[in-house]
Amino acid sequence: MDKISRTMEILGKRYPRSTTTLNTMRGEASAFEILISCLLSLRARDEVTDVVSRDLFAVANTPEAIVGLDDAELKRIIFRSGHFNKKAVALKSVSQDLIERFDSRVPESYEELISIKHVGPKTANIVLAFAFDKLVIPVDVHCHRIPNRLGWIETKTPEETEVRLMEILPKRYWREFNSAFVQFGRETCLPVSPKCSTCPVREFCDRFGVIRSR
Repeated sequence: MDKISRTMEILGKRYPRSTTTLNTMRGEASAFEILISCLLSLRARDEVTDVVSRDLFAVANTPEAIVGLDDAELKRIIFRSGHFNKKAVALKSVSQDLIERFDSRVPESYEELISIKHVGPKTANIVLAFAFDKLVIPVDVHCHRIPNRLGWIETKTPEETEVRLMEILPKRYWREFNSAFVQFGRETCLPVSPKCSTCPVREFCDRFGVIRSR
């Protein structure tokens, strides 16, 4: 078994259940709620996204309801997620686009999703994976940073990482990759001062090999 498959097997057992907000919404929330939560999650801690999303959906969980919210009220509800002015504009813009172009439904194709202003590749893939169970690889900062640190790939952007991962990562791991790597990145493989001494996959990590040889 190669180091990629071995790493995925170990992390899959280490994180059998996802604790991230967006992952736990699989099968529990509407496609629209997953899309909106993803937009709220940008530059926000996961626990904040969870609370803010719940507060918002308690009063508005359809495109029409979001558009109908008073701007000041919307900003008040999502204030804790940060960048609330920009996010309020994005939520209303996306909701209006869904109403006008997609009969208030979230589209199920990547091309249609990224045609919506404020919806980028990561958001599109999260919606496809978590709302429609499509076999795609959502790549966030952890999913971009860690494969490069492990030595799987050498890429400069999340978009490049997505393409390379689709080439090298066996499809049987695609659904669990995001969940496992996000949790692994938050707990162990930290951006600064990673916990290499307790890392369950350090023997398969190129960076750890360099540190050990010094």
